[in-house]
Amino acid sequence: LLNGVSYGLLLFMLSSGLTLIFSMMGVLNFAHTSFYMLGAYFAYTLSGVIGFWPALFFSPLLVGVLGALFERYSLRRVHKYGHVPELLVTFGLSYLILEVVQLVWGRGTVPYALPSALQGPLFTLYGTQFPKSRSFVMLVALLMLVAVWLLLTRTRIGLVIQAALKNPEMVEALGHNVPRVFMMVFGGGCALAGLAGVIGGNTYVTEPAMAASVGSIIFVVVVVGGMGSLVGAFVAS
Repeated sequence: LLNGVSYGLLLFMLSSGLTLIFSMMGVLNFAHTSFYMLGAYFAYTLSGVIGFWPALFFSPLLVGVLGALFERYSLRRVHKYGHVPELLVTFGLSYLILEVVQLVWGRGTVPYALPSALQGPLFTLYGTQFPKSRSFVMLVALLMLVAVWLLLTRTRIGLVIQAALKNPEMVEALGHNVPRVFMMVFGGGCALAGLAGVIGGNTYVTEPAMAASVGSIIFVVVVVGGMGSLVGAFVAS
């Protein structure tokens, strides 16, 4: 049960970013799990240089920046043509990211190990050990849920994002840069996927197939939870 909950919360970390992007922009990002994979590989590389805990902070930021740049210079250009070109360009990006990952890090599994603080069991239940790493996944996912909810419902930034979704012309008339808001939302959703990759990559496995292994189930979660519903994605996960 605890293993199922911890994996479900990892799925929520992935699906929440996808749900956020879809609910705010109407874009179903087929490359979302590729950003999850990038988060794991970035964290693997940075962990060897600056350690795991700084990598936990910087890797999602790097993934978010890449996502924002993709929205600004690629996705925005096809947005006006409708959903099919958006699906095609994100689908193409997923293949591109996969090939780049295999070129840089190889086709095999990389030795992305847990830090010493997360190794070993947290407790023993009926003779079975529950690892610290999975409990850490659960903790980060719940903190992320609270943080995203507070950001969207209790801050000025969240109000601008929700207003830009419902009435972009009025928000622009009030002096806000709506395309920049959408770029930040897309980058933020990708950063959430990157964060899931940082803690999921060493808890499970970091390899080029990791994006495909969760790709289909993430879209099931988003559909079952209700397209665009953060709470629905949490329950479905």
